[in-house]
Amino acid sequence: MTDAQETAAEPALRTTGGPRRQSLVSLPPDDVESAPIPLLEPREGIPPVVATDAALAEVTAAFAAGTGPVAVDAERASGYRYGQRAYLVQLRREGAGTALIDPVGCPDLSGLGDALSGTEWILHAATQDLPCLREIGMIPTTLFDTELAGRLAGFPRVGLGAMVENVLGYALEKGHSAVDWSTRPLPEPWLRYAALDVELLVDLRDALEKELDRQGKLDWAHQEFEAIASAPPAPPRKDPWRRTSGMHKVRRRRQMAVVRELWTTRDHVAQRRDVSPGKVLSDTAIVEASLSLPATVQALTALPGFGHRMGRRQLEQWQAAVDRAKALPDTELPQPGQPLTGPPPPRSWADKDPEAAARLSAARAAVSELAERITMPQENLITPDTVRRVCWEPPKEPTVENVAAALTAHGARRWQVELVAPLLAKALVAA
Repeated sequence: MTDAQETAAEPALRTTGGPRRQSLVSLPPDDVESAPIPLLEPREGIPPVVATDAALAEVTAAFAAGTGPVAVDAERASGYRYGQRAYLVQLRREGAGTALIDPVGCPDLSGLGDALSGTEWILHAATQDLPCLREIGMIPTTLFDTELAGRLAGFPRVGLGAMVENVLGYALEKGHSAVDWSTRPLPEPWLRYAALDVELLVDLRDALEKELDRQGKLDWAHQEFEAIASAPPAPPRKDPWRRTSGMHKVRRRRQMAVVRELWTTRDHVAQRRDVSPGKVLSDTAIVEASLSLPATVQALTALPGFGHRMGRRQLEQWQAAVDRAKALPDTELPQPGQPLTGPPPPRSWADKDPEAAARLSAARAAVSELAERITMPQENLITPDTVRRVCWEPPKEPTVENVAAALTAHGARRWQVELVAPLLAKALVAA
């Protein structure tokens, strides 16, 4: 048994919170609860970074020969580089220790992924890391998400540092979470931080599995994990330029065309230079240009975000984008808003369909009460979008069976359907 497992095996899991938390676990009195122990070094020290095919082959063989689940994490360079590619992959498995792999030097990790096929992968907030892992050939068949497990178990804080501290009694140093992981060579303190991120994931998984089982939620968690592992890659967003921060200020179609043209130009530049789009041109600058519709480079220079630090060539590039948008015929201007693929915003329901608004109010109250009773965030019990869709277009006969079929059609898992369908059926009838 490791030190962390011994800590986790103490009289109760360590959680924070007021009296409500007593229903989740038994807390020791405040005057005897010990402070978390700082975790300063990996058990076997900082491993060398794997950046060659030969070193990768050795790691692959070692992890294939290991036992039990494998802890996996990835570091990106969000805010620094274009896209969300992985710049470091960390793994830990019993019998293999910890490995730090450089995807720049080893861009194809499909062999390692194949070697771990059938092994349970432990990730924290899996949906954040799975896209970049998929890009380099690492796709789990089964997984355990410690963040999602914490949500289902009712923990008030589910970040990795908080979970390790509250469940295992150790304090992780989190000072390097937002650094530029594309830096080469990676500094030793960053590598230490990265190794420690997977140091206790297996211990955390084991402790959370016991807690979920104690609460009768382990099967629910397995269904959620299976849904994540089997989900296809997310499709590209339609009209991603519409997500520009401050877009709510842009009302006219010609102004929207300027946003679209500047956003597209910025994206091409950022991709070519491999830098974050925000470092090329800020969203604030894009919105300001769309509202002002500058006629010349001089007018553009006077706007926030287009200051004296920007070179003449860059300014001409942005002015050209503005001019292209201003020259578009009306038939090619974007339409305001995005086509709705579901119900309208709830704030408009009372005017559009008062009966639907009453159904939604009753359904929300029922879901809220159940979520409180089973100590779980409402959005994990059932997504708000699913509730809205069922309330906006309910089954003609709102029986439990028909509501269950509607929930299933909208992607709800079996455990969610079993818990929520009776509540929604009753709410739909009452409303």
